Amino acid sequence: MKIEQFNFAGKKAIVRVDFNVPLDENGNVTDDTRIRGALPTLKKVLADGGALIMMSHMGKPKGKVKPELSLGQIVKNVSAALGVDVKFAPDCGKADEAAAALKPGEALLLENLRFYPEEEGKPVGVEKGTPEYDEAKKEMKARQKEFAKKLASYADVYVNDAFGTAHRKHASTAVIADYFDADSKMLGFLMEKEVTAINNVLKNAQHPFTAIIGGSKVSSKLGVIKNLLDKVDNLIIGGGMGYTFIKAQGGHIGESLHEDDLMPEALNVIAEAKAKGVNLSLSVATVAADSFSNDANRKTVDIYNIPDGWEGMDASEESLANWKKIILASKTILWNGPVGVFEMENFAHGTGEIAKYVAEATQENGAFSLVGGGDSVAAVNKFGLADKVSYVSTGGGAMLEAIEGKVLPGVAAIEG
Repeated sequence: MKIEQFNFAGKKAIVRVDFNVPLDENGNVTDDTRIRGALPTLKKVLADGGALIMMSHMGKPKGKVKPELSLGQIVKNVSAALGVDVKFAPDCGKADEAAAALKPGEALLLENLRFYPEEEGKPVGVEKGTPEYDEAKKEMKARQKEFAKKLASYADVYVNDAFGTAHRKHASTAVIADYFDADSKMLGFLMEKEVTAINNVLKNAQHPFTAIIGGSKVSSKLGVIKNLLDKVDNLIIGGGMGYTFIKAQGGHIGESLHEDDLMPEALNVIAEAKAKGVNLSLSVATVAADSFSNDANRKTVDIYNIPDGWEGMDASEESLANWKKIILASKTILWNGPVGVFEMENFAHGTGEIAKYVAEATQENGAFSLVGGGDSVAAVNKFGLADKVSYVSTGGGAMLEAIEGKVLPGVAAIEG
């Protein structure tokens, strides 16, 4: 069922949202992007004349009640954003009365789902790989089903609008869908947009297609890189992970971040890219520093000859010039991960420039651009370019798993 075609009048809808928002030490929301992202779906339920039940996790309480992770702290923010006085159920597993009392146009927020170990469905306090663990896992799966059934009992309709957790097979993201028929479960507007954006890149890409993969470690993105080699024309690898590729080819990388055990994999990627006709573009020079600090001494050096005691910290102008040409000639662009130590002002230049090139390719040349992953999103936001790219993904881990070619349980539970 498509949410835009559904009429929520007289129905109770339970909506899985991602309200895992950052809080300061006094419990005040410091960034309400995720709350605002869910508004189109939530307002549709209320505008149709439905009653709204919202459920979310916050942080990693690991099945224990932690007051500092209570969603009670954000009720005022959600109320202000929705324009409705939101009620609060202090125990998501015992919200029967609160849910039953809801009238059309009213809204209820359930307490943090992860206060219950059943939400994640992982055995607690048992060592993995033991017979006890296998037994506990079986028992926990049964308890997870019961918990999902309980959540489902509060409502007539289930909507999943939490893309950030779509790669998790949790009670509220996947298991709950089993208790609703095909006409009573659907993706929310935000989830639909995410899935469409990823499909635009993975299934309907216009060429030339360029992927820019950055960040610190090859290990966290190897599956993504391998899956993309069958799809892209250009693969730009920057950031900390690039030094593993350089060292694997005999380069001297000084103290730069790298993973020795992944050097054979890096060489495989280089060989595979060549065999498949993919233009693999690494840094040619780097802005190196004599310590991992914003105030360190800096100099630009050939990336294959970084002096001892120095480490690569940002992309050089020469590397950026190469990448600019590739990006501006592209019709589809996927960007995940920074190309330097973006959190330090003196080494954020390269990542900022990439953000500008992606925006320019989108605005001037009509490319479709998908940006995802914490630092890439932070970069387009920092430089005021979020509205100049085609789509900014809200779910780093979920987006990566989708790009890796994995099925997302939160999507599959609804779409089959």
